[in-house]
Amino acid sequence: MKSSKPQFVGKKVRLGDIVKIEKASMPSGNNVWVLNLDAVEKGTGKVIVKNRMKADSAGTSTVAFTADAVLYSKLRPNLNKVVVADEPGLATSEMLPLIVNPEVLDRRYFAYLLRSNSFVNLAVSSTAGSKMPRMNKKTLLNAVFPIPSLELQHQRIDLLSSIEKARTKAELLIQQLDSLVKSRFIEMFGDPVEENRWARITLASLCTKLGSGATPRGGKAAYKTSGIPLIRSMNVHNGYFESKDLAYIDEIQAKKLDNVTLHKGDVLLNITGASVARSCLLPDYLAGGRVNQHVSIVRCDPNRMLPRVLNSIFTSDSYQRFLLEHSRMAGATREAITKDDLETMTVPLPPLSLQYKFAAFVAQVDKSRFGGMLHLLNSLSGIMHASFFSVADTD
Repeated sequence: MKSSKPQFVGKKVRLGDIVKIEKASMPSGNNVWVLNLDAVEKGTGKVIVKNRMKADSAGTSTVAFTADAVLYSKLRPNLNKVVVADEPGLATSEMLPLIVNPEVLDRRYFAYLLRSNSFVNLAVSSTAGSKMPRMNKKTLLNAVFPIPSLELQHQRIDLLSSIEKARTKAELLIQQLDSLVKSRFIEMFGDPVEENRWARITLASLCTKLGSGATPRGGKAAYKTSGIPLIRSMNVHNGYFESKDLAYIDEIQAKKLDNVTLHKGDVLLNITGASVARSCLLPDYLAGGRVNQHVSIVRCDPNRMLPRVLNSIFTSDSYQRFLLEHSRMAGATREAITKDDLETMTVPLPPLSLQYKFAAFVAQVDKSRFGGMLHLLNSLSGIMHASFFSVADTD
């Protein structure tokens, strides 16, 4: 790792010239920080919890690091888990301890770089292994990117940090408002699984549409940059729709999925995989789109139940437990809710007058929600990352 500062500033630099992979001496003691990947938040590098134990109890699949290290996960599912250490410790051997030249590169700026989409995409392209794919170390060391002055790095760190703090605050406020809506729902309607004040009705008799679609032939490579929206499970979260990574298909592809054309007021429910049971309302602007095989359209008769109420039933804590338990029935090889399962599920059917009162309350809360702000902050962060970090692999 060279240290002649002027030769790097303002130029594209090979990472290996200013960064080295360096293991520290094994620590000793009874209160050593031991960092595992599940203790790191994706995308932010936030350490959720600091686990501590005796150094000799940490096992052999660990690597020692110093307090000035940047810890980088080389495991493909966790390539954007990057931690800026604030004390020495032991990390899982799936993390690389990286030491930067402080005369050229601020550790915090380097961590933002490693978490950027540009670098993650580069890392993904170099992963090898079928069961647990890992990034090639040479790709990391051979990557090149422009090095701004330390002064400019610090300005960018302050800017990105401010956006992260604003995002965290917006997410917290949204969580609080969601909790308020859930509390109001239980107050008005009771537990949707145990409640017996209202008649229960099957989704088959309540809904005019229950069904999922398919992925166009060719998979991800067949998606378009514009056209007709195709909603995937990654877009559906409990209580909100995530427009990031929204896919598009053309008219020919959409024609084959006409039976799952989306209508205003549809409830979207994830029915397979790790995100099974997540549910949200379809944003009005996506009416006319389609869904793939991992998302089911649940279109209720609005003269019997309001979509907002049905979605609140699905996203309530007790019904989420019910859906998750149902998706893990004995003999299943993966989490899944079939169409037959959906048709036989029951929900309470409270009076429409009460449903309208609840919908009016939610509408008032929605005016105070920070979803638009969060989307704007996410977009702004993405734009800045794309502008600041442009990484390419050297020959």
